[in-house]
Amino acid sequence: MDLLNGIIIFIILLGLGFFVGSATERKHFQDLRDREYRTRLLPILSIGAKTPIREADEAALVVGSVVIASDYFKTFVASWIQVFGGRIAVHETLLERGRREAILRMKEDAIAWKARKVVNVRLETAELGGQMADSGPIAIEIIAYGTAVK
Repeated sequence: MDLLNGIIIFIILLGLGFFVGSATERKHFQDLRDREYRTRLLPILSIGAKTPIREADEAALVVGSVVIASDYFKTFVASWIQVFGGRIAVHETLLERGRREAILRMKEDAIAWKARKVVNVRLETAELGGQMADSGPIAIEIIAYGTAVK
């Protein structure tokens, strides 16, 4: 009976992870699209680190960071993919959401500062929470930073 209860709990957690995680992900992607549209007029440029910015009166560091966690379903699927090898697409969406969110937060910081553009944007990532049964990160932190110019 204990084995049956364990299997039932596992299936319930897997189902909850799938349905709740999918709904949360869809909602987040819609929010990203809306915010990207609202911030589309602030350009992000990548120029050389030592390139002078002639038209800059003022400059400031702007930062956006986010921590995104993997749901139970994605963690389970990723652990199975690691057994057989291959692309872990379930975590690719996690990284995409994280990158887009961090860049948006950086752009919103720049807009609040009344910047005309952001130059030399960089992204950094880190795993948080260690490994869960060798299935990959439980959560990732992504930081976007750049120089806002007035």
